[in-house]
Amino acid sequence: MHFLLLTSALLAGCLLAVQAAANLQLNRAVGTPYGAAPLQLAVAATLLALLALAVGAIGAVRLLPGVPVWHLLGGLASPLYITSGILLFPRLGALAAVGLFVTGQMLASLGLDLFGALDIPRKPVSIGIVLGALAVLAGITVIIRSQTAPPPAVAATLTGAATPARATSKASTTAVRTVTAAPAPAPAKRGGGLAQSGWIVLGIVAGAVLPVQGAVNARLRDDIQEPMAVGMISFIVATLAGLAVLLLLRALDRTPRPQFRPLAGMPWWGWLGGACAAAYVTATFMLIPAIGAATTVALTVTGQQAASAAIDHRGLLRLPRRPLTAPRLGGLALLIAGSALVQLT
Repeated sequence: MHFLLLTSALLAGCLLAVQAAANLQLNRAVGTPYGAAPLQLAVAATLLALLALAVGAIGAVRLLPGVPVWHLLGGLASPLYITSGILLFPRLGALAAVGLFVTGQMLASLGLDLFGALDIPRKPVSIGIVLGALAVLAGITVIIRSQTAPPPAVAATLTGAATPARATSKASTTAVRTVTAAPAPAPAKRGGGLAQSGWIVLGIVAGAVLPVQGAVNARLRDDIQEPMAVGMISFIVATLAGLAVLLLLRALDRTPRPQFRPLAGMPWWGWLGGACAAAYVTATFMLIPAIGAATTVALTVTGQQAASAAIDHRGLLRLPRRPLTAPRLGGLALLIAGSALVQLT
């Protein structure tokens, strides 16, 4: 039984990599990441609401009037994380993007533990934590420095930007499949990498908000005592926040109007992003009491990185193929080892 729980944690982490890749298809159909993110969040919120209803947890919402407002705001992290995945996966690759998320998670987790922020018990610094943090930083540095980039047209197509290839959806799909079947081209130039530095910072920040979200949601769980209801509320808040950002950007004419007709031609698995998010939240809520928070986080992070490496290496889910070279494999090993050291010491 314990082995099954450990395996479930590993598979739950794999879902996060699949979620980001599936969201790219949703984004390509809708035409803007700021429209795809709230749509995916709404799917997850609906699934969790149905689950909360099925297990009798929906009644916990009656306790919300007595909850501090900031305990309800954990969901604000989700739109940033999801939109960042849509933007970063085609530009940096699954392994590099997830590596940046993990780096941000580790740094934020250390900050929360060391300073006792958000009512989290303070944890003293240990040799294992220091070595783990250094290993994570070394791992993501190796991966980024050995990074390759897809042709600009492919990245633009995957992120939903307007390109000549989008003249017809059928031609565009054919072009993507043709390009992703081959290895990525030569390494991208790193000189004058101001834009790449911006994407790197975005990935780290998007990962850093996740532990903060978890800490805030933990306070909400203490308030209402129903994990499923907490997940539902978090995703409802996330959906509303995503919609607010979309409306603001539309008012400023900074993003195109979302398109919904192309959803009919989207691969069926493009809808799996919301289901993966709901499954991940449900799994972590159930696994943490059974095998512990540190073990759960270490295994989910490992699964997330392993699945991302497989997606990159094989060019799965219509993403550009980036072979798992020796430096990238070494960086992946450092990330996994560092994550385990930070969480388990």
